[in-house]
This record gives sequence, structure tokens and C-alpha cells, in this order.
Amino acid sequence: MAQQPARRVVLGVSGGIAAYKACEVLRRFTESGYDVTVVPTAAALEFVGAPTWAALSGKPVSADVWTDVHQVPHVRIGQSADLVVVVPATADLLAKAAHGLADDLLSNTLLTARCPVVFAPAMHTEMWEHPATVANVATLRSRGLVVVEPAEGRLTGKDTGKGRLPDPDEIFELAVHVLARGAAAPDLTGRHVVVSAGGTREYLDPVRFLGNRSSGLQGYALARAAAARGAEVTLVSANVSLPDPAGVTVTRVGTTAELRDAVVAGAATADAVVMAAAPADFRPTATSDHKIKKAADGSSPTIELTQNPDVLATISHDRARPGAVIVGFAAETGDETGSVLELATAKLARKGCDLLVVNDVSGGAVFGSPDNEAVILAADGARRAVPHGSKGALAEVIWDEVVARLD
Repeated sequence: MAQQPARRVVLGVSGGIAAYKACEVLRRFTESGYDVTVVPTAAALEFVGAPTWAALSGKPVSADVWTDVHQVPHVRIGQSADLVVVVPATADLLAKAAHGLADDLLSNTLLTARCPVVFAPAMHTEMWEHPATVANVATLRSRGLVVVEPAEGRLTGKDTGKGRLPDPDEIFELAVHVLARGAAAPDLTGRHVVVSAGGTREYLDPVRFLGNRSSGLQGYALARAAAARGAEVTLVSANVSLPDPAGVTVTRVGTTAELRDAVVAGAATADAVVMAAAPADFRPTATSDHKIKKAADGSSPTIELTQNPDVLATISHDRARPGAVIVGFAAETGDETGSVLELATAKLARKGCDLLVVNDVSGGAVFGSPDNEAVILAADGARRAVPHGSKGALAEVIWDEVVARLD
């Protein structure tokens, strides 16, 4: 079988201090086998020189349209690309792209590209929030381009706020999601979705807690996939140590009560809520302010438990937004009362959600694994089996089912 040619990626780099982080994005693409052409602006070359880009990509680098004119690079590069990613995208570059200006090689490439385009902005908060930038971003998104929400954190100098470039590894992961979707439109553009991930903890004392084995990998894959499809994503993260997905707003929680409050608040404006987190079913009725000591006589303490609020049932039965799609997860093992799917079907009816993603976790399967398989049950009686594959692949199927039911 003939080897398939490497996918062609154009990495645009505009003139911001975060240009040095684009080197890491380039490294991830090249090490993963992609054919990368770097197209910097003249301003970007003030931050990172052409020899660096050429050495890392293995290709000559130019910022103007006059180099190798006989090859017509201002048209050819965009026409032949499978994906264009701009890291960082400054306010100036976003304005040029929105208004169709073409005064250098990168802006010409953006005009001629007919492939998916991803912008990863980085700038000061005031620039990101300026009405001109807000309008330019809205224009680009309306055309089907993906503009990633910047992260919050330390900016240039002593400033902090929204405008920081997301983690380079996460930009790469999001870009790969977009590339995998090919010509498919970002069908969650203009939608707000809430995803919960991880496992809650209910503390017995300052050092001990009741919890579960949820790693948060599936929830993070769902958040990443939604961002790649253009959504505004709120990720409610319970005790997860994974890096924040690019373009996602992360709310960190610890207990089930904190998870409930964050999810209910997000659901008020959400078009869809996906409850991939594993809330603890019970919590202690009392928590010790100090570490519980072993008894001298060898006796064990008695711990009284009470049920936690049912977050999925709450947001399913008390819909804050009519038409919102609610998705739950069921980690089942089956028992003497029924099979995995029989128990899950009863749970779907009891919870009142629209979709239920069923995992057979017999023997500890799924937890902490990069792969998953599931059956998606729908309240209307539909059923869809998702074969063994990556959690990212399952995330895409879940969003396909959600999109089909929106509105």
C-alpha cells in the first residue's frame, strides 16, 4: 500500500511576544509527521528570527510576497494547505483577516486558503475586549473560522488578565481536532456548552476523603472537542490535574455541592450540559476539623453518611433554559437486578436527561485509560453503540448526537 502524503499545515505567526511559544506548536506538528510551512509576519521576525523557523520546520521561511515570485507563494501556500493555524494571532492580524486586507504573505495566505483555519489570539485584556476586536472575532466566527478564546493569567510585564496564549500542547490538540473534521463546519459556533469532568471528594477530615477513580480524561476530551467545533465552553473540573484545554473557561471545584452550584450556574445560559464528572453519591454527615486518630483500643470510628444532591436529575428536571440538551454518564457493572444496559435504561428514565452515555466499568475498565467504548441511549428510544477507540473519538460522537437535538 502506498504511503499517504503528510497533511500540509501552514503555521502563521504574527507579531506578539507569544511568538516564541509557537515554536513548541511547530515542534508538536513536525514530530507528529505533519508537513509544516511557517509563514511569519515581519513583526513576528522581530521576536523569533527566520533561521529558527527554518531549522524547526526544515523549510525556507519568508514573510513577504516577493521571495520566489515565480512560484506565486501568496496564492499557492493557502491553496495547498489542509489546515492554517495562526499562533499567536494579534489584534492587528485578526483585524486584517476580518476585513480581507492582504499586505504580506500571511494575510494573502489567509485569503486564498479554503481549508479549516484556527486563530489562537494573544494580547492584552484591553485589546481583546475592545469593541473592534470583539466585532472582528464575531465576523471571523460567522465565516466558519475557529477563533480560540485566550487564557487568563500573566501577560507582558506585571499585567494579568484574559489574553494569554493557551498552552501550546493544547493548541496542537485542538488544531488536530479541527483538521480531523475537515470541511465540516464548526457546528457549535455561537453555542454555550457546559462540561463537567473528574471526581468529587467528600472530606472526612483535613487529609482523608471519600472519592472515586474518575481521571477527568473523558470530560476534558469533550471540552476540547466542543471548543474545536466553535463552542463557548465552560469546564467544571473536579480534582483534575490535566492542563486546561485551549479556548475553554475552567471552573475548579472539590465537593459535589460545589460541582452542583457551578453546573447549575452554567446551565442557566447553556445550550447543552454534559455531565461527564463522577460526583460522590454520599458525604459524611460531619467532618472533623483535625485528623482522625487511631483509637488505642484498636476500635474503628463509625462514619455516618448522607446522600449528596443528584446534579444530573436537578438540571434535567428543572431546565433553566428550554431546549437545552442534557447529557449524563452511567458507569455500570451490572448486578443481580439487571444487565449494564437494563440498569442504564432505568437510570435514563429516572434522571430525565436527553442522552445517557453508558460505560461498562467491570474490572475497573475506562478509568484513567485514554480509550473508551460506550452505548449512547436517548430518551426517544434511539441507541448508538460506539466501538472501542480514543476518548476524543467518543467525544465527537457525543457532540454529533447533541447537535442533532439542539433546538
